[in-house]
Amino acid sequence: MRIVIGIDDSAFSEAALDFVRRAKWPPDTIVAVVSSVPFPVPVLATTIPATGIEVAAWVKELTELHTRWVASAEQTLQKAGLQTKGLVPQGDPREALVNAAREEDADLLVTGSHGRTGLDKVLLGSVASHVVSHAPCSVLVVKVPRR
Repeated sequence: MRIVIGIDDSAFSEAALDFVRRAKWPPDTIVAVVSSVPFPVPVLATTIPATGIEVAAWVKELTELHTRWVASAEQTLQKAGLQTKGLVPQGDPREALVNAAREEDADLLVTGSHGRTGLDKVLLGSVASHVVSHAPCSVLVVKVPRR
């Protein structure tokens, strides 16, 4: 079985990771752990306007951060006996997950849900909604119970 899981540094991502860690999978299961580095708003200059931050340095720092998240998630899954593969693509997380599922020939894509509704969902988008609609495989959306 081939699984793709999208992660970030949220409690929702932790819930998805915990689900995959605890579930019983066939012995040859491989989990591709994906954390996408979002591009800054379209920038034609070498610095982000009004901040002075150099785009290349910012993207490098973000890539290193996402790489640490992926390595940590891989370690968690490996301790549970799963084979892993880490992926840190750049771009929109929604498209990165759909592309990873396609490229990895995934049987299942797992993601957490922030549970955004209304204006937040319109403004920030929904990774879960997008992958449910566009993934080439089954999608499991793990939710965190509301408190």
